[in-house]
Amino acid sequence: MLIAIKMKKDILLHVNIPEDVEISLAREGREIKAKHKDKEIVEVFILGKLKLELDGKKLLIKALKGTKREKKLAGTIRGKISNMIKGVIEGFTYKLQIASSHFPMRVEVDKTKGIITVKNYLGERIPRKAKILPDVEIKIENDIITVFSKRKEAAGQTAANIEKTTKAGSRDKRIFQDGIYLTEKPK
Repeated sequence: MLIAIKMKKDILLHVNIPEDVEISLAREGREIKAKHKDKEIVEVFILGKLKLELDGKKLLIKALKGTKREKKLAGTIRGKISNMIKGVIEGFTYKLQIASSHFPMRVEVDKTKGIITVKNYLGERIPRKAKILPDVEIKIENDIITVFSKRKEAAGQTAANIEKTTKAGSRDKRIFQDGIYLTEKPK
């Protein structure tokens, strides 16, 4: 009879911090604040047994005798912190293309309500609406929609909400190609 033994290993991952970015820890290392010039992002993480430490211009993510699950969590946290650093430096931009061949579509942004409205999609009388997440800027120029945010998750989810709004449903995609499609995303 074979018995599975869980091998636990020490986990040590690091994130390099650029010179012009400040990282600070609060709430026993669970809250991370990234700051660059006048831009700032604050995130709160659920760490479990992981610990975060600042070591000069490196942020260490470590755990003694960590499991596979904790190693995966450490990798996720490292990715999110890297995205925070990139977000405060340059931000994240998604571009979407408005394609309408059958019926001319009108797309409008209502910043007060936090929604984007698509009117006359495939001749429909009722406008379709998509939610704009907080801290997201949207610009519409001709048939290009630009979605920008310091937070990658917010920009990506808003772009997905806009694209999902113009889903044709049960229509043949080869004939009905109208819609809003993602054309460019950050690397």
